[in-house]
Amino acid sequence: MRLMMRFTIPVERGNQAFADHTIGEAIEALVKATNAEAAYFATINGKRAGFIFFEETDQAQMAKLNEPMFAALNASIDTTPALTLEDLKRGLAQD
Repeated sequence: MRLMMRFTIPVERGNQAFADHTIGEAIEALVKATNAEAAYFATINGKRAGFIFFEETDQAQMAKLNEPMFAALNASIDTTPALTLEDLKRGLAQD
C-alpha cells in the first residue's frame, strides 16, 4: 500500500539538529529506510516538515520507521494511505 508520512520537527529541536549537522542525516536515513517514491520538504505552521511517499505492506515496519525520527528530532508523525488518480478512479468505479 502506498503511504504518505508527514512529519514536523519542533523549531528548537530542528535548530539544534541543524547546528550539530544531524538533521540531514536523520531525514536521509528515513528516505532510505522507506525506499521513498517521492520526498518533499516544506514548512507547516513555522515548523520544518516533510512528506514521504512510499510503499509498505507490513504495518509492523512503521515502528522501525517512526522511532528514529521521534528519537533524533522529536518529530510529530502522521501516516496515511495515499492514492494516485488511477487508484481513486479504480476505487470510485467499484460497486
